[in-house]
Amino acid sequence: MTSVPLILNASIRDVTCGERVRIVAPANVYECTLGDDCFVGPFVEIQTGVKIGARTRIQSHAFICELVEIGEDCFISHGVMFVNDLFSVGGPARGRRELWRSTTIGARVSIGSNATILPVRISDDVVIGAGAVVTRDISEAGIYAGNPARLLRRLSPTD
Repeated sequence: MTSVPLILNASIRDVTCGERVRIVAPANVYECTLGDDCFVGPFVEIQTGVKIGARTRIQSHAFICELVEIGEDCFISHGVMFVNDLFSVGGPARGRRELWRSTTIGARVSIGSNATILPVRISDDVVIGAGAVVTRDISEAGIYAGNPARLLRRLSPTD
């Protein structure tokens, strides 16, 4: 027997937007908040409850899951993945939201292509290298890279 699949289309719906927000379709952006002058590239998913600060750019193929907050003037490069489920029960939480954890990204943070960000807090003025896996909180301005991401160089306010 052959059945017909349920086809769901990407959509942009129920988004609270500041002024001059640009979203490039196709994108799946819903029930989130985008600050003034944000840019969202194509093939991006931004899920329910996400908050993105003013002047932040989200490049193509990024995935921003629930419980993520991103500060102002950030740059999220191509293919960046945010994770809120740490498989704390040995597998996916399967809808048990109480097992999910949040992520907070400070202001002026740049995250390189294909980085993976687990539930952490990242302070202001941080650069995350391409392909890095951030597994722990980052509380000091600097450049971080690797798996797991480690501090390569501190940044001062004049850098």
